[in-house]
Parts: sequence; C-alpha cells; structure tokens
Amino acid sequence: MEIKLLNKHLVNGFLTVTEPLARLLVSLDVHPHVVTFAGLVFSLLAALYFIQGAFLYAGIMIILAGICDVLDGRLARETNKISKFGALFDSTIDRYSEVLIFLGLVTYFLHQHSYMVLLIILAIAGSFMVSYTRARAEGLGIECKIGIMQRPERMTFLAAGAILGSIPGTRNFFLVLSLWLIAIFANITVVQRIIYIKKKLEET
Repeated sequence: MEIKLLNKHLVNGFLTVTEPLARLLVSLDVHPHVVTFAGLVFSLLAALYFIQGAFLYAGIMIILAGICDVLDGRLARETNKISKFGALFDSTIDRYSEVLIFLGLVTYFLHQHSYMVLLIILAIAGSFMVSYTRARAEGLGIECKIGIMQRPERMTFLAAGAILGSIPGTRNFFLVLSLWLIAIFANITVVQRIIYIKKKLEET
C-alpha cells in the first residue's frame, strides 16, 4: 500500500475551496495557459518574498501558485483545450516555478548557513528527478504517478514551512524542517519510481 503524506480529506477540502473559482474561470473561457503563467508569476513573487525574509507572504504566494497548478489542468479538460503541447508547456512552467522558489530560498540562506545551500540543492535535485523519472516512464509507455513526495506534497510542505516559519521566535525551524523533508522524501520517491518502473518493465 502506497503511503500518502497528504490526507485525502485535506486534498478534497482544497478542491472544494477552489471549486467556485474553477467554475468562474470555465464560464469566462479563460485559456489554461493564462492560469499556468499566473502560477509562474506567483512563484516568482514567492521567491522575492523569501529573499526578503517575508515567509508569510511567500507561503501565501506558494498556495496561490498551487491553486493555479490545479486549475489549469481542470480548465484544459472542461474547455476542451487539452493538447500534447499544453501538457509540455504546463510541465515546463512547473519546473521553472519550483526553481524560482528554491532560488529565493538559496538567496535568503546564502549568507547565513552554508549547509542550507547544500540542503536546498538536494531538495531541488530530488524534485527534478521525481519529474524526470515520470517523464522517462511515460516515454517507455508506463504511467508513473506514484511516490510519497510528489509536486502537491512539495508545494504544501514549502507553503506550510514558510507560513509557520513566519511565527516570531521559531528561528526558521519549520522552514528548515520542510526543506529537510522534501530533500529526503523527494529522493525516496525517485527510488520508489525506479523500482516501480523496473517491475512494470519486467511484467511486459
């Protein structure tokens, strides 16, 4: 049985909250690429807030970017604008969005704790390899969406770490903890996916 870090009730609650906005965007026939690009802008703002040490605002921007990440796919489906290029565009922008957020964190910690830079690099590597293994699996004709630390989990942990890290006196504890969890579990997810793909290939 696959372990999930995000409770399904939390996920369903998030989808319920975003439902009115989703219906509005569908009714306005907003193009999915617009929402995807908006997510990139929110990620850039999150990075800028991290650089300034404004963790609360950075966390809010990450949540808004996450909402865009959920809505663009739904818009594509409900407005009949699903395309192979759209999938490529969405995945590419998602990677840039993550890089921007991590770069903001690197810039903030650069002159404070040198080990944090290494930790963030490990988190980035894990995050990108999670996406890479899925892409390689799909290139082999295997659907691979399994793993303990996928993009929704990464964005949730970053947002929670940033918001909790804004509490006075916490000394970045929650933000650092979230980065450790991402760095560890993202790379575990890579291993999970490699094992899963190997089993699927052996079955064919």
